[in-house]
Amino acid sequence: MSSSRTYSLPPVSEKIKNGTKPFQFDTLENALELEIPATDEIPTKDDITKAEDDDPYKLPDLPDNNEKWKDMSTRERIKWLITSFGKTFGLLALLYTFVCTLDFLSSAFRLLGGKAVGEALSSSVIASNPIAGLMIGVLSTVLVQSSSTSTTIVVSMISADIITVKLAIPIIMGANIGTTVTNYIVAMGQTGDRNHFRRSYAAATVHDMFNWLNVLLLLPIEVGTGYLFRLSQAIIDSLPHSNGTVNEPDFLKAITKPFTSFIVSIDSKVIAKIAQGKDENVTTMIKGGVVKDIGWNDTNTGILLLVLSLVVLCICLVLIVKLLHSVLSGKIAKIIRRIVNANSKGCLGFLTGLLAILIGAGLTFLVQSSSIFTSACTPLVGLGIIHIDRMYPMTLGANIGTTGTSLLAAFASAGSGNFDNSLQIALCHLFFNLTGVFAFYIIYPMRKLPIGAAKYMGNVTANYRWFAMVYLISMYFLFPGIVFGLSLAGWKILLGIGVPVIILILSIIIMNIIQWKAPGILPKKLRTWDFLPTALHSLEPYDAIFVSIKNKLPCKKKNVDSSYDQDDQPPVYVKTIS
Repeated sequence: MSSSRTYSLPPVSEKIKNGTKPFQFDTLENALELEIPATDEIPTKDDITKAEDDDPYKLPDLPDNNEKWKDMSTRERIKWLITSFGKTFGLLALLYTFVCTLDFLSSAFRLLGGKAVGEALSSSVIASNPIAGLMIGVLSTVLVQSSSTSTTIVVSMISADIITVKLAIPIIMGANIGTTVTNYIVAMGQTGDRNHFRRSYAAATVHDMFNWLNVLLLLPIEVGTGYLFRLSQAIIDSLPHSNGTVNEPDFLKAITKPFTSFIVSIDSKVIAKIAQGKDENVTTMIKGGVVKDIGWNDTNTGILLLVLSLVVLCICLVLIVKLLHSVLSGKIAKIIRRIVNANSKGCLGFLTGLLAILIGAGLTFLVQSSSIFTSACTPLVGLGIIHIDRMYPMTLGANIGTTGTSLLAAFASAGSGNFDNSLQIALCHLFFNLTGVFAFYIIYPMRKLPIGAAKYMGNVTANYRWFAMVYLISMYFLFPGIVFGLSLAGWKILLGIGVPVIILILSIIIMNIIQWKAPGILPKKLRTWDFLPTALHSLEPYDAIFVSIKNKLPCKKKNVDSSYDQDDQPPVYVKTIS
């Protein structure tokens, strides 16, 4: 007879606990995903089946309220055609504005943090500490909002003999992580609807989770064996050298560059010069555009661009979501959803995911930015057009596609002294992502880690929306900054603080696994985290603080005493029946 199991999902309020019927589940998956309403009787298997149908990540039913073409009059058909053309044109215009705004946002971050990035990259601590290199890669890409810019700076530093290719690999890994920030900003545009936000935030997080897991796997391997460096070096040595050049592709930028350059043009080479210590005559990064005529310094111009970009980005996201909701309705949405989320039967089912990876890689190569591709897909996941399980392989493809642009950019420098270094860094980036795809997608049990973590984060942020911003600031600014600061203090301090923290985190993870899988072997007190203060295992106390602040604002809603909307379902709370 199996031992009793206890599944307790923090954070949960007391009022939710009292309103939910305790129930015992056989698996952790049921405990995580099912919501059983309170009844006077123990739920039956039919209740479980019904609860399974209420999976928040299940694609919602799409109502078909559109009038059929054959039932329309001539006037109604003409009106429908004009309206459809107008919506399509408006959607394309908004997408164009959206992409341009992302470029402006990147320019704003470069103006505000570009010089700091150059100084950080020139730090000598990189030469002896791969952890510091990783964190600099994260911070620099977050600040300039472009992994391509970070990679270009790194290549220039290698060419100037400031760092070697081997020491630059952790920076490339960090750049892969930092580029996912844009997805979170886009996901926050759907906070108005809880389930839309749940799905869109999970879609943004799945990219982040894959990158972090990939770094946790490959960074120790790279430090210990030099896997990526040796593999890329072997390929470089086997290639015939040529003085010919390959032009770098210019697909999407050919459309957006005229407008973005008219507003502002940034000289990214300035950051590289600062990193190389050649910044004696550098006064500004602005080399053209309307904003140059204003005469402001880089900081003031960056603040102006940042504010305007965020405002326009929010407006674009709201309008895009509304237009998509209107355009992708009825049969059109069902057809698109059926095609995008189609799965082959039998042994061919595995090939469907690989096809999604190829599509993600191809589209990212065309738009030359993984951020643009994944940011465009994030609202579609929120609307229920793309399933989170299909978004994952497309995201992996986006990671691979962005390295294709780096490879062509490296070939563009063929014949110069930078060719070998540029190509080797691009190959390291490529094999870093390909190895991650093999480890966390081809190996089926491993793919559940990033998807499961993303769904959990989606559930948490759906119930506590303030946590989305806290997570963003913590993981992309505070955590990298603290680790980098400890790295500057030396290995002894880094290990002295880092090792106990890692041991504590691993202990918590192991304890959670035991509580889920074999609680019977633990003392009764340790089968849950209830013996700890509530603030250590629940977000409820922090939620009360944020709600209190929210209620003091002039624009607060009336009769709202928690972060749960009154029309929303409470979060799941599961407890073993004694």
